[in-house]
Amino acid sequence: MEHLTKEQIEELKNILLQWKEQLIKETHESVGEPLSYEGGDEIDRADAEAGRLVMLRNLDRDRKVLKRIEMTLQKIEYGTYGICEMCGAEIPYERLKARPIARLCIQCKELEEENE
Repeated sequence: MEHLTKEQIEELKNILLQWKEQLIKETHESVGEPLSYEGGDEIDRADAEAGRLVMLRNLDRDRKVLKRIEMTLQKIEYGTYGICEMCGAEIPYERLKARPIARLCIQCKELEEENE
């Protein structure tokens, strides 16, 4: 993390904490929505079912992002934040600012995407 200043690390940590707080808030709001739908015709029930599936998919995505945020916050605590997990190169501040949970440098991310 020597390539990042204390101020940059603190800024990125605050972004992560705010993101985490927002996701948790949104999750609590979504979980309060009913999972069953009574009444209406078949089209209304199908529409409600489609909405539930989207909500569940979003909750799963948010759960995965929250896990990545937690892992990233641990990296900050351990002093390993901003280091590519594949090649060990420093991840530039600009990339981390755009994607604070980035675990790979641009080159390794492109390689990973090519191999998918």
